[in-house]
Amino acid sequence: MGQLQSTEKKNVLIRFIVDKVFDRFTGHSGLNTLTFHELYAAILLVYNDINKKLPGPHHDPPSREEVLRELETFDTNSNGVLDREEFAAFLEKFTSDLYVGLSRNIFIFGIGAPLLALVAKRATEQIPSVGPVVKRIPNFIYASVLTTAVAFLGQAKKLE
Repeated sequence: MGQLQSTEKKNVLIRFIVDKVFDRFTGHSGLNTLTFHELYAAILLVYNDINKKLPGPHHDPPSREEVLRELETFDTNSNGVLDREEFAAFLEKFTSDLYVGLSRNIFIFGIGAPLLALVAKRATEQIPSVGPVVKRIPNFIYASVLTTAVAFLGQAKKLE
């Protein structure tokens, strides 16, 4: 059931992005299609918004060549432009990896790391030399410090 709700939320989010971006690029022309140049500008706009608004690492947009290749794949009626539904499928393909990565990061930093921190705190409270000190540290501070450490270690690993 949770997976179904997650998929529905993803589809609603993608539909919102599709409608917003598609309308922005087609509103001035009166046409209900995107040319290659409009499509590439739309993809750059979507990735710019993603990088500004979503937590996590910077996501590079696809290259012009990759967009051109995928345009041929998603242009189901072979007219050289994408309509709203073709654009929705196109955008979903390019953003699906981002959504998975974001979901993973939310789980790690919202649930996994704080839970690990509380387990680690309980374990270190049993050590005679550091236990009394650890017991005086509030749980939220201990969890915040360990979650931040996990984030820094993850970022350092990516830089290697």
